[in-house]
Amino acid sequence: MNAVPRSEVQHLATLDKERVWHPFTPLREWCAPTHEPLVIVSGEGAVLRDAQGQEYIDGNSSIWTNLHGHCHPRLNAAITRQLGAFAHCSFLGQTHPAAVALASALVALFPPDTLTRVFFSDDGSTAIEVALRIAREFWLRHGQPARNQFLAFDLAYHGDTLGAASLGGIATFRGWQECNDGPLGVVRVGGVAELAALPQKVIATLAGAVIEPLVQGAAGMRLWPAGTLAALRAWCDQHDVLLIADEVLTGFGRTGTMFACEQEAVVPDLLCLAKGLTGGYLPLAATLTTERIFRSFHGAGTREEQTLFYGHSYTANALGCAAALENLAIFRDEQTLAQLQPKIALLAELLHAQLAPLPHVGAIRQCGFIAGIDLLQLSGEPFPPAALVGARVCQAARKHGLLTRPIRDTLVVMPPYCTTPAQLETAVNALRRAALEITSAGC
Repeated sequence: MNAVPRSEVQHLATLDKERVWHPFTPLREWCAPTHEPLVIVSGEGAVLRDAQGQEYIDGNSSIWTNLHGHCHPRLNAAITRQLGAFAHCSFLGQTHPAAVALASALVALFPPDTLTRVFFSDDGSTAIEVALRIAREFWLRHGQPARNQFLAFDLAYHGDTLGAASLGGIATFRGWQECNDGPLGVVRVGGVAELAALPQKVIATLAGAVIEPLVQGAAGMRLWPAGTLAALRAWCDQHDVLLIADEVLTGFGRTGTMFACEQEAVVPDLLCLAKGLTGGYLPLAATLTTERIFRSFHGAGTREEQTLFYGHSYTANALGCAAALENLAIFRDEQTLAQLQPKIALLAELLHAQLAPLPHVGAIRQCGFIAGIDLLQLSGEPFPPAALVGARVCQAARKHGLLTRPIRDTLVVMPPYCTTPAQLETAVNALRRAALEITSAGC
């Protein structure tokens, strides 16, 4: 694609600064007259292009969403086919073929008679909100209204809506001024070892326990010790607490298996999916649950008691469902998980060959096609937050052909699955060169 005239880019940037409010973005910096926003105008495969024609490897899959690459012909065609029929219709009291097919396909990914029901919503945060609402109302229908709190973990991140943010264990994501009194009660622990110390009177208040399986994403790609998920499942079974697995980040192959829960042979009571569900094309989320939970609503007495009074205008959007169905078909037809395994191994080799020897690189964590690289001072201590070392390294990586975004001073590598070995090497080398440039300048 040809470059956009600079005058058009400047006009676009000016309008953006005058009219748009960007998420997770310091506003004064963004709106500064000297700031030149990166304007993305096209993409293909693992590559994005800006308005000047510069190409970048999409090193964090457009915030952890894109699986098979940009402008994938099969995903494009699936959405176009659905668009020829209709784009959206209400899902309240009616249905449509793409939603039914998608729900059936998702259920079929799990052992028979485990997760059997699918509630659609819009994004990861709302998938969590659905799970919280269902869990609390499940216990109400069982005559246990005191079960109205949730077990959550330090450094967790489950989204930005109020209920999901209340679960979060990172103060930054609960707002500029930390508020401990959220809209729902949370019992927070550091890990499963602390569960044994919980008093029975506290356990008796728990509707559910929420965890990001294997990897805590916003904590800097922090890996749980092996066996954590299985231990939590056993504890929940012992105390009849519903297990809610947040696979918004880890679902659909990111950890090397279709779902992270598979790696510890765990099936949760509620499973939250989003991000990669549509291959990174459209906002769509799903909360899967068991027949036991569904029947507590289905078997209730009155009409109101049978109804979950929760839903969104774009629930089960037909275009999103069509994209998600084709996403699953691509996994099957292109043997995506099998093709991904050598790339996971190559990523590990590259990280340890090119980044581990750098003096300012601390821990390198990898789980499947997810990697986090910590930047530290030579003393081993973290850099002062105001130094913005991680952000500056990612900014510097752009001129070496890589787009990614850090989590504080943890660099993230999480590219689309279609990334070639050569592109993977370019991406890691871009981080190496950028890290050397920034840290050698005294940070």
